[in-house]
Amino acid sequence: MADTSEQDERRRRLAAWHASGRILWRSHADRPLGEQLAALAADASSVHDLDEWADVYGNGVVAELESRVAGLLGFAAAAFFPTGTMAQQVALRCWAGRTGNATVALHPMAHPEVHEGGALSVVSGLRTIHPTSEPRLPTAEEIQATDEPFGTLMLELPLRDAGFVLPTWDELVAVVAAARERDAVVHFDGARLWESTTHFGRPLEEIAGLADSVYVSFYKSLGGMSGAMLVGSSTLVEEARVWRHRYGGQVFQQYPAALSALLGLERELPRLPSYVAHARVVAAALAQEFAQPVRVTGSEAGTGSGAGSGSGAVPAAPWFRVHPRQPHTHQFQVWLPYDARVLNEAAVRQAEETGVVLFRRWFDSGSGPPGVSVTEVTVAQAGLEWTADDVRQAVREFMARVKAEAGAETQAG
Repeated sequence: MADTSEQDERRRRLAAWHASGRILWRSHADRPLGEQLAALAADASSVHDLDEWADVYGNGVVAELESRVAGLLGFAAAAFFPTGTMAQQVALRCWAGRTGNATVALHPMAHPEVHEGGALSVVSGLRTIHPTSEPRLPTAEEIQATDEPFGTLMLELPLRDAGFVLPTWDELVAVVAAARERDAVVHFDGARLWESTTHFGRPLEEIAGLADSVYVSFYKSLGGMSGAMLVGSSTLVEEARVWRHRYGGQVFQQYPAALSALLGLERELPRLPSYVAHARVVAAALAQEFAQPVRVTGSEAGTGSGAGSGSGAVPAAPWFRVHPRQPHTHQFQVWLPYDARVLNEAAVRQAEETGVVLFRRWFDSGSGPPGVSVTEVTVAQAGLEWTADDVRQAVREFMARVKAEAGAETQAG
């Protein structure tokens, strides 16, 4: 493969995705700047009166968004934050002051532990403990068995790095009750809470209502530009606004992000259940095709020393994992036993050569043996056009490129 910089590789991927006619999910960030601005200008009037004055330090359209989300999630108040990282640090810091306990119980795979550079301790003076290290949310029994007190239980719903997994509704209710029995408050990292209603079989208000505070994101599932919301009681949100200013989150104007968030609530939120349902179709088709026997001959089949010396059937992939087998949300993981470089080259070549984007980016698993990689699959509006046969065909085309690329690397090595 060509030795290119990460920036060049990113431009190549974006160009391939943008030009592709068949894709499981189109991110707004995949479009050139001019297209994004034009789309926002064309659509924003459907959710807000553009003759009104722009927001200044959180009024106007930002205040409208806060009111709408507070009502949607069943809370008294809401505060808009530029990032979810800031929103959650502020929430957990507020709870530490109110409970008198700066210890937060959360999963070691939760976002603050993996993706925030230790910010909870370094910036906010909080301490974390882990009720479980299993790749799932903690159980009520694990909360009860935690051997030291904690002021806040933080639950990431769904737990992204474990495969976008959720507990059952009864398990979630029991976990929250166990935390309350230990005199702790409960905070939901609900960055992707929007798409959890299908799995839980409950409306957003009922799910969010289990917690004392909830953070939700606008760009992860709703297609917004950026931004997050913290919801809770009026007194908690009032305090959070003070800390938001201290943390540098009192932004002068935020109307582009707020408008795109309102568009997401209006357009994408009602569609999420259909995305979840179709993600299950896509996941099943992926698993079926990866396991499908493929006829090979000669040394490929391991039956002889040279081409044509034998034949046999092997699975399309030597090993694979689709996790969860039935996705809990419209996102899930796929694991394959190849180097991420090989898989990424095969994926972008498939897009460039066929106009089909099956997988976007692959990463070394980090938690498995060398040579095992993982990707996240998201199914959204564009993916609803895919049939199971479309998925299986795309897998065949992808694996042909993977094997060609892996063979080329082996010969070069």
